[in-house]
Amino acid sequence: MTIHELVRSTERYVNSAFEVPQDYKQNAQRLCWKYNQTSPDAQEERQAILKELLGTCSDKTFIEPSFRCDYGFNIHVHGFMFMNYNCVILDTSPVHIGNGAFIAPGCVLACPGHALVAEERMEGIGTSAPIILEDNVWLGANVAVLGGVTIGEGSMIGAGSVVNKDIPAGVIAVGNPCRVLRPVTDADRMKARMNPLEK
Repeated sequence: MTIHELVRSTERYVNSAFEVPQDYKQNAQRLCWKYNQTSPDAQEERQAILKELLGTCSDKTFIEPSFRCDYGFNIHVHGFMFMNYNCVILDTSPVHIGNGAFIAPGCVLACPGHALVAEERMEGIGTSAPIILEDNVWLGANVAVLGGVTIGEGSMIGAGSVVNKDIPAGVIAVGNPCRVLRPVTDADRMKARMNPLEK
């Protein structure tokens, strides 16, 4: 398997970071820098840059600067997504983000991990595994999602959580490590219009 195939693989892999061509990161760094310099009202320019940077995106993909990623081509947004300020995606494996995703400020989606043995770590050896956010997932502020994790449809991850295991659909999950707190229920619905005088 070539490096080109390896980094696009849906399987967990082990390799040396020194084997990855430098232009993979250089192109993403150039486009992220360009994106982060855009004016707040330059929506057409932002959309054009995102379509060049990301593997898959739509006109409903919205990312607030500043944004950083490793390769870009491994990030696939499948419909509407709103990503708030100062988020990072380390896409050394494919990252799939479903329709209706909300990603709060300071979130990190990190596919790679480093070797536990110091000598191997110094040689650049590490792992990587894909991340999947299914439709309508909401990540609270400063959530970290690690490689190999799938978060099920409609689930919400509480602020500051570290997600190192799969999370099922339709739940609220919080903590470090992140654990399911409870399901999302009809009791969680908010009124369309809030009246401060209502009791």
